[in-house]
Amino acid sequence: MTLAYFNGKIVEVKEPVIPIDERGHQFGDGVYEVIRFYNKKPFMMKEHLERLYASAKVIKLAIGSELAELEKAMLELVEKSGLEDASLYIQVTRGVAPRNHLFPQCPASISMTVKPSRPISEAVRQQGVKVLLLEDERWKNCYIKSLNLLPNVLAKQEAYEQNCFEAVLVRDGFITEGSSSNFFIVKDGSIQTAPLTNYILPGITRIAVKAIAEQLSIPFIEKSFSPEELFAADEAFLTSTNCEVLAVTVANNCLIGNGQPGGISKKLFAQLQEKTK
Repeated sequence: MTLAYFNGKIVEVKEPVIPIDERGHQFGDGVYEVIRFYNKKPFMMKEHLERLYASAKVIKLAIGSELAELEKAMLELVEKSGLEDASLYIQVTRGVAPRNHLFPQCPASISMTVKPSRPISEAVRQQGVKVLLLEDERWKNCYIKSLNLLPNVLAKQEAYEQNCFEAVLVRDGFITEGSSSNFFIVKDGSIQTAPLTNYILPGITRIAVKAIAEQLSIPFIEKSFSPEELFAADEAFLTSTNCEVLAVTVANNCLIGNGQPGGISKKLFAQLQEKTK
């Protein structure tokens, strides 16, 4: 069952609960997270919640709930949904107050939805996906997981309209990340991804992949790379909560490697699956 939660109350997803003066609706004034549940068990919930609180702190948003209290509410929501494999979205905004750019003196609003997860099909995994390179037009603080996602939405739509799975963003001649994913290449047996800066979201699956690479003794290099280096790579792949580890086989109509998912991305995905059991 798909369920929702708003400020302490579990509700039906279609039930109207968000007031017009909600600052998430008015300003995108808030932060969010997406947590994947496998067999009712959350994957890396601690890391997700730590990132949520870190993002909130940067924008001076007091969540108003202890981390353990929030985690308990999430687990209860998933349990009541009856779902085995689910994706839980949580949004925290600066609350409900008459429209004014200045911070209001009111408690934060917390909303959640829990829905069946949408796994990538085996057919897609076997063939890999196409990506489209686009200019990175987002703001300068992409490390904050904020509700302000319009540039990401526009990039994702442009990729979709060109029959691509994801938009991969380029800033100042270097690839940053995907519109909703982190991005990696493999060259000569080494994994390479952009270093964490204000332009990069510190992905939770990225953390898992880095740890797996270390376990497998695969070099993990945090260094910027260009589109030309992507086109010359042996492999490429995306990571995110929803796509996990997903091979990229075509970028801007150029085959990556031999145009098939590579051995390292396959190993990383297999090991990640083990961690979710």
